[in-house]
Amino acid sequence: MEKGLIITIDGPSGVGKSTVAKSVAKHLGLTYLDTGAMYRAIALQVKRYPLNIDNDDELSSLLLNTNIEFINNKENNLILTLNNEDITDKIRSPEISRLSSDIATKRIVRKKLVEIQRKIGLNGNIVVEGRDMGTYVFPGADFKFYLDATLAERAKRRRTQLIETGHNIGADNMIKEIELRDKQDKERLESPLHPAPNAVIIDTTNLIADEVINRIITEVKGE
Repeated sequence: MEKGLIITIDGPSGVGKSTVAKSVAKHLGLTYLDTGAMYRAIALQVKRYPLNIDNDDELSSLLLNTNIEFINNKENNLILTLNNEDITDKIRSPEISRLSSDIATKRIVRKKLVEIQRKIGLNGNIVVEGRDMGTYVFPGADFKFYLDATLAERAKRRRTQLIETGHNIGADNMIKEIELRDKQDKERLESPLHPAPNAVIIDTTNLIADEVINRIITEVKGE
């Protein structure tokens, strides 16, 4: 694989970006970066140290005392740390999801995290997933993909994921949560969610993860 390769995978909540991006990175021998987890980390920090997220001074002070890193543990699994604490399993609750969506609309937060993301991707050889990777963070990426699926299917996938991690939520409530997240992502002033003009759009509604993964790998390899 050529040096400096950058692959972006964007899409709405519950579409399966993390599963796909993680596997694509593994198959191609590239670094995987989950940018959504970074916003969740800030949300967890805000939850622990309550502040007014509409106050830039308070947010700025919090960010100055927040260190986010992705590292490999002894089992060679990628974990997310917040001020040297492993928070990988602490950021997947519905509450953190809602709060991270609110925080993602804040310019000061996006600016800080985009700086970190671009620094991580400076040398390329990375698969990065999120909401605005191909449109804003890495507009010059070598390959851009945008995953989508119906609201019902995304809610089903997200609910299954939450149940597996011990967070039970009703189907109707899950649909409402996804709808709200979609509205926030698409209507925010800072880097709203939409496909990059040159992105390959994949409707994953009737596809299993392996089918999506194989399609992306085939596209990248030019097979």
